[in-house]
Amino acid sequence: MSRHSGFILLCLCLAFSVASHGQEPLQEGPAGTRMAVFAGGCFWCTEADFDKMTGVVDTVSGYIGGNADTATYPKVSAGGTGHIEAVAVFYDPQQTDYATLLEQFWPTIDPLTDNAQFCDKGAHYRSALFYKDEEQQALITASRDALADSGRFEQPIVTDILPQTAFYPAEEYHQNYYQKNPLRYNFYRSRCGRDARLAEVWGD
Repeated sequence: MSRHSGFILLCLCLAFSVASHGQEPLQEGPAGTRMAVFAGGCFWCTEADFDKMTGVVDTVSGYIGGNADTATYPKVSAGGTGHIEAVAVFYDPQQTDYATLLEQFWPTIDPLTDNAQFCDKGAHYRSALFYKDEEQQALITASRDALADSGRFEQPIVTDILPQTAFYPAEEYHQNYYQKNPLRYNFYRSRCGRDARLAEVWGD
């Protein structure tokens, strides 16, 4: 089952027409914040998870890894554009830091499944961490290695570590979807098995 299967199409796709959106890459957020990009499958869920974290000021759902001409939901969700669904997280460095966000991110994903997250299949739904400089790359690598060496998992961690390229905001109807459409969002998250799989991987 994927987010694009019958029941999801019935509940969601009929409710929306494809909205056009600006193709300029997002580079900054609210004043005084820093930007970090994380991919954890469905960007609705990743956005909702980060919004709960201390020090996160704003989140934006979008696409990374491809180019502007193909950064639209129909093209990305069909696969083959090179994009990954991701979320730009803007955080207050006075309240949190990048290393803390990394630590909090891991339990919100399934790091053991390649080219998929929960019911959503395909490389555009894979989990990934994006670094903008050598410092972030070192922090990500250390965090991944510490988790791998912890003995928690018998399987290897397959979450990608990738350079941060242009991040294109998704269409407006995707932004804060869990707040705008809580019933549809909760239905999708439950039927996709996200929280059940997280409990299986990480425990309660």
